[in-house]
Amino acid sequence: MFSRNYIVVCFLLSSFSPLAKATFNLTFPTPHPNPDEVVQDVQSRVNASISRRQTLQISQNDESTCLTGNPIDDCWKCDSDWPNNRQRLADCAIGFGQYALGGKGGEYYIVIDSSDDDAVTPKPGTLRYAVIQPEPLWIVFPSNMLIKLKQELIFNSYKTLDGRGANVHIMGGGCITLQYISNVIIHNIHIHHCVQSGEANVRSSPTHFGWRTESDGDGISIFGSKDIWIDHCSLSHCKDGLIDAVMGSTAITISNNFFSHHNEVMLLGHSDDYKPDSGMQVTIAFNHFGEKLVQRMPRCRRGYIHVVNNDFTQWEMYAIGGSGNPTINSQGNRYTAPSNPNAKEVTKRVDTEGGDWRDWNWRSEGDILVNGAFFVASGEGVEVKYEKAYSVEPKSAVLINQLTMHSGVLGVGGRDNNLGKWSSGANGGGTGFGSGDDEDDDYSDEMSGSNMPLSPPFSNPSLFSLFIAVSSFLLLNIIPLLFML
Repeated sequence: MFSRNYIVVCFLLSSFSPLAKATFNLTFPTPHPNPDEVVQDVQSRVNASISRRQTLQISQNDESTCLTGNPIDDCWKCDSDWPNNRQRLADCAIGFGQYALGGKGGEYYIVIDSSDDDAVTPKPGTLRYAVIQPEPLWIVFPSNMLIKLKQELIFNSYKTLDGRGANVHIMGGGCITLQYISNVIIHNIHIHHCVQSGEANVRSSPTHFGWRTESDGDGISIFGSKDIWIDHCSLSHCKDGLIDAVMGSTAITISNNFFSHHNEVMLLGHSDDYKPDSGMQVTIAFNHFGEKLVQRMPRCRRGYIHVVNNDFTQWEMYAIGGSGNPTINSQGNRYTAPSNPNAKEVTKRVDTEGGDWRDWNWRSEGDILVNGAFFVASGEGVEVKYEKAYSVEPKSAVLINQLTMHSGVLGVGGRDNNLGKWSSGANGGGTGFGSGDDEDDDYSDEMSGSNMPLSPPFSNPSLFSLFIAVSSFLLLNIIPLLFML
């Protein structure tokens, strides 16, 4: 009886907020046992794709080939019938998030309704209705669409958001929340002007909805989740981070994205003291970090972060920062420093004295440093380790233009309009495809989010104090007794 009551009390306490749930969910993620093998595999795939492109150009004297040297794009774009073989994309990821299945093997769900009027009872045909379903779904869009969220868009596992062939924008409250789930692919979506939301009920599955406290206003929030791949998205103008991954999230690849107009771009890790984030493993590849960015590209706490073949064109404070002893492996990137003479350093050890970070494993290999940029490496005796781990030499960053030339959204509204699109059909209806341009005007990237005043989580101080007191009592007194029973 005692144990049963204890479980009920813990359940009630943990229902207050996601952070409270995480307090009672200190399960360490299962990282790849040898992250260096994953790093080497990424470089091998890049080198193989570049070699295939160069060989074809020499043999055919043709620079119009679909091969770009980017192993992700070359995996699916060279299939002329790819619009009818969309789920092939799920086989094309690289790095730590390469096992993200998304909705592979599931049915296609066609979003025909851009509204988001009810976060508890979403209408069939809307995006919110699709992402909460329990089964795998490959979610597509038959036309250009601007989706203004009222609340966080909370995903269930095994979903692919595939915006190829349409100009799809998501903005407003939230925006995208991946919480305690796995196997999600988000591809070819504009995500911008995300603001704080909450203090409302939001549905997360067909059988559950719950009260959500105030969100941070991230573009994509990854919370205690794994096997996540974010590819060919354009992200800007959000309240907090463009992409944040915290609370034991791992097995993540962030690739081919275009980041711009933002302060704190990307946070990886909840806090220096949150030990489950030691298992976080993230690949950041082929992205363009562009206009009016300030810092955190990314900012890392703990974990193993592989930053490879990205183009950092602007920052105001720093590009890559960290604390809590993360491993940062920078390979084949181009770092172009700003004109400010006080902001030339690529790296920043955040709130950490020099004597504390000298042994942190931060390495730069094959990077190109432009306009006075410099990378401060650290880690005594790591040279031998890295020489052994990377038997395939990272490709020179002189190829960075080629690898990142199509970063961001492709097709309608992007920089490469040669993608097929869904031409007809509704949910359960036709599946015809067409190719070519859409005559609809592109949506402008202007702010039109909610100005609704929001109150902070635990707006009642007495309730928050009671929660802390009871939690402390349970952790310090009840749990030890359980082990004695």
